[in-house]
Amino acid sequence: MTTLEGSEVHSYGPDLPAVFDGMKLAAVAAVLYVIVRCLNLNSPTAPPQTTYQDTLLSRYVLKSCPTLTREYIPPLLWGKSGHLQTALYGKMGRVNTPTPCGVRKFIPMQDGATATFDLFEPVKSHSTEDDITMVICPGIGNHSEQNYVRTFVDYSQRNGYRCAVLNHLGALPNVELTSPRMFTYGCTWEFGAMVGHIRRSFPQTQLVVVGFSLGGNIVCKFLGENQSNQDGVLCCISICQGYSALRAQETFLQWDQCRRLYNFVLADKMKKLILSHRRSFLSMASSRIDATDVNRLLTATSLLQIDDTIMRKFHSHSSLREYYEKESCVHYIHKVHVPLLLINSMDDPLVHHSLLAIPHTLAEKLPNVIFALTQHGGHMGFFEGAVLFPEPLSWLDKVIVEYSDSICHWRKNSCSNRTCFQSK
Repeated sequence: MTTLEGSEVHSYGPDLPAVFDGMKLAAVAAVLYVIVRCLNLNSPTAPPQTTYQDTLLSRYVLKSCPTLTREYIPPLLWGKSGHLQTALYGKMGRVNTPTPCGVRKFIPMQDGATATFDLFEPVKSHSTEDDITMVICPGIGNHSEQNYVRTFVDYSQRNGYRCAVLNHLGALPNVELTSPRMFTYGCTWEFGAMVGHIRRSFPQTQLVVVGFSLGGNIVCKFLGENQSNQDGVLCCISICQGYSALRAQETFLQWDQCRRLYNFVLADKMKKLILSHRRSFLSMASSRIDATDVNRLLTATSLLQIDDTIMRKFHSHSSLREYYEKESCVHYIHKVHVPLLLINSMDDPLVHHSLLAIPHTLAEKLPNVIFALTQHGGHMGFFEGAVLFPEPLSWLDKVIVEYSDSICHWRKNSCSNRTCFQSK
C-alpha cells in the first residue's frame, strides 16, 4: 500500500487482469455447459429400439424397412433436444411444405354433426399395382391443412397411395359446427364415417390406417372396438400417442421435462378453439354446455380442467375418470389383429416414459405388433439433417411409407391370414 497527498491508494498488482480473465473463462464455460446440456449434444445417435416377436412377418418388415433399423441422425446442433424438435414441429410442421390438391367431403352424422375429410388421389400407381388408401387421423385440433399433414400426404401420393385425411370436428377455421359438440380424445364416430365413405366409394381399395398423436389413440380404439372395423385393413401405424388418457393426465401435472408448461400451452390452444364455437354451444337446444361452463372455461389453465368442464360433457360422461377410461385405446388396442406399428420417442416431452410400458408389453405379447422407440425426435418432430438445417422429409414420413410398402408387398406375395404371424 502507498499514500499520496494523505490519501490511501491500494495497489493490487499484476494478478488482477488474470483474475478477471479467469472469471470470464468460467462464465463462458458455464454457458457452454448449459448449452451442451440443454441441447443434449453429448447424446449419441442410434437406430430405434425395436420390440417384437420373432415371426415371419417381423423378419420381413425389418429386412424391407431399412429406416427402422438404421441409425436415426437428427440435425447436430439442435435435433437432439426433444423440446426443440417439438417446438419446431409445433411452429412450422415441416420444411418447404407442398400443397397437394384434394377434394373436401362432407358427411352428415346421425346426431346432426357434419364430419369432413379431404381426399387426395395418388399421382402414380403403387408398386404392388393395387388400389390402396391411407386413412389418416391427425393430432389434437389438427386437420388436413397442417404443414406436417400436407408434407406426408404429398410424399404418400408420390408413392402410389390415395390419402383420406380427417378434419377433426370443430378444428377447421371458418367452418361452423352443425351440432353442439366437437372432437374428443377418443371419439371414433367421424373417423368411422370417413372409413365407411371410402369403403363405399372405392370397394376394391385396401386400407392403411395412420394416426398422429391423439389420432393414434383414435385409430387404435376404432380398430379394436369392432372386429369388422379391421376388414380390408392392411396395417395400422400409430405415432407419438400416450395410450392411456388417465395416466397421461396425471403426468401432465408434473414439472419434469417442462410437462406442466406444455399442458398450459395445449390448454390455451384448446380453450381458444372451443371458444371460437361458443355461439354454437350456447344457441343449440340440444347442447350440454351452458354459460356457466363457458365462464369456467375462461379461467381454465390445464387440459384436465377443460376436459372436466367441457369435453366430457359432449358424450355425457358422468366423471372425468369415466371420460378418460372410456376414450383411451389402452382398453381396445389388444384386440387389433392387423399388423400394428407403434412409434414413440424417448425424449418426447408430452409422453411420459412410464406410458411406454404399454406398447412395449404389447409388442412382447402380440405377434402382430412392432414397437419402435427412437432416442431422439421429440413429439412429432423426427427431423433429419446434418448440422443445422433439416431435410424436407422427416424420418417419420419415410418410415410410415416404408412400413406400409413392406406390408402391402407381404400381403400380396407371401401371406395368408393364418400364417402371417406364425413364429419360427
